[in-house]
Amino acid sequence: MKPIIPFEPTTADLIPKGDDWIAQLKWDGTRILTYFENGELQLFNRKLNERTKQYPELQDPSEYCKASSLILDGEVISFKDGKPSFYDVMKRDRLRKFNHLQKAIEETPIVYMVFDVLFFDGEWVLDRTLRERQALLEDIMLPHASVQVVESFADKEGLYQACLQSGLEGVVFKDLNSRYTLNGKDSRWRKMKKEYDLIAVVGGVTYRGDIVSSLDLGLYNDQNELIYIGSAGSGKLSYKDWKDVTTAIQQIITDQSPFVNLKQHENAHHTWISPALKIKVTYLEWTQTNTLRHPVIQSFV
Repeated sequence: MKPIIPFEPTTADLIPKGDDWIAQLKWDGTRILTYFENGELQLFNRKLNERTKQYPELQDPSEYCKASSLILDGEVISFKDGKPSFYDVMKRDRLRKFNHLQKAIEETPIVYMVFDVLFFDGEWVLDRTLRERQALLEDIMLPHASVQVVESFADKEGLYQACLQSGLEGVVFKDLNSRYTLNGKDSRWRKMKKEYDLIAVVGGVTYRGDIVSSLDLGLYNDQNELIYIGSAGSGKLSYKDWKDVTTAIQQIITDQSPFVNLKQHENAHHTWISPALKIKVTYLEWTQTNTLRHPVIQSFV
């Protein structure tokens, strides 16, 4: 089978109303589609990179699904301290030396959270409603230690609040009447993520051509040292805002990195500036390397 680009949700600020909408946990893992036809199974991620060898737990679909051929859509996750850990599942996803595969399986067990079926027993089911596809999924999936069907909830607000209280990534809301569009993205699926915010100091920039396109962020520690916590280029700044930033920093460009943990010789593509600018960013969490995960620029302060 030729791998496809899966359907994506848009970002939402409000929970949709109505009985035709359901909510599912947004599992913090890696999007994986399962392809099975003529006795051969392959796994691909959303960027169409094959991941078949990384997850041998999924390579016999007869153990978890009643189908002669199929395409399943879902998220591969790995738990740490009772919560999905993006960094742990990435250890498996980025595995390239397969002579250590058994050790990786033991150290980082995975679960495949299946939330949709696109192809079944030789036929595409994309034009069936989500309500119909969910019913099909419930009928064909078998109990398995490494495969689960994602649960749907009618209490959308309740699930979102429970997600926030439990420190989970977020919720996806889906219209039960929606069809599945390959390589599509629209508001029939909507995601709401938990977010944190902070005020960061800008200590460097990266250019794209002649215009600044990314900001290097830092926080001061108790010794008044500026610690690098990540870089951000996406967010609410317009093209004009980036041009204004490019102009504004010309008077504060310096040869020395202001970050005690990020030096000039290690990052030659950065342009350092005196830490005079502050910016508000939102982010999902702190990583194990003490940097921000998915920082998004909100505004200068």
